[in-house]
Amino acid sequence: MILNSSSSSVSSAINTTCSSRKTPPTSRNQLSINEQLCGGKSCCCGSRRHFIQGASTALFPLVYSSTPSSASSPSDSMAMLNRLHPPRPDWYEEFYASVMNSSMKSYEAEVAGYKSQLFDNLRGKAKKVLEIGIGTGPNLKYYAADTDVQVLGVDPNRKMEKYAQTAAVAAGLPLTNFKFLQAVGEAIPVRDASVDAVIGTLVLCSVKDVDMTLQEVRRVLKPGGIYLFVEHVAAKDGTFLKFWQNVVDPLQQVVSDGCHLTRQTGNNISEAGFSSVELGNAFLSNASLISPHVYGIAHK
Repeated sequence: MILNSSSSSVSSAINTTCSSRKTPPTSRNQLSINEQLCGGKSCCCGSRRHFIQGASTALFPLVYSSTPSSASSPSDSMAMLNRLHPPRPDWYEEFYASVMNSSMKSYEAEVAGYKSQLFDNLRGKAKKVLEIGIGTGPNLKYYAADTDVQVLGVDPNRKMEKYAQTAAVAAGLPLTNFKFLQAVGEAIPVRDASVDAVIGTLVLCSVKDVDMTLQEVRRVLKPGGIYLFVEHVAAKDGTFLKFWQNVVDPLQQVVSDGCHLTRQTGNNISEAGFSSVELGNAFLSNASLISPHVYGIAHK
């Protein structure tokens, strides 16, 4: 994630490479969101964070993958959360969440047209959606108004939850169809092949392990499911922008909760083992150090 950006229209140069495209399956039953996404089994864990999840966990009990993965058990998932995102003071988590809620408006205005087009791929196709790094929920307005859509939002910062809930309500998504889960992308506590779509925008810049996160995305997607992404990436080698990204990157990681400026995230996605990837390149004209973006759709 980032803290600063500026508004303007998107100026993009798109180079799209497509292979066979699969249509995500449409889902259909009347189970509650936790039964569909999480399997309907409850779990126990003695960690402080799991205790904080308390009441909501009782209503949305989790099932973790039975196959070898970073989310193979409740304790593994919580251990990964605490290792990769060590507990911060409540005041810091609240401060960061409030800053993200207020400071990203100009960025969201700049990419609104692009996101509308990208998220159209979900309409009528994805009923069970997982969003990693959901933050304050800026993407919900693009896809959450569909009838019966069910959304599980994952973020390591628990203080994001109230903002994401507000965004869900504003988008027309009943809170009974929305669940916020405190977790990291490297250990998503959701069973294998259980969601129609995964969304991630401005999140792979901040995760500790990009490749592990992408393997988790593939694991939780149903066959034929889709992964929608928007990520800022490193500028081209030899450019003045790349020079400044290298200079500022260590400070960016400190002040922006682990955000990296120099990752080649498009390469990671292309090599993650998806059946096909539609990858575009965009340049946000007034977004300063995070101007270069990759975006697109990957199919399981």
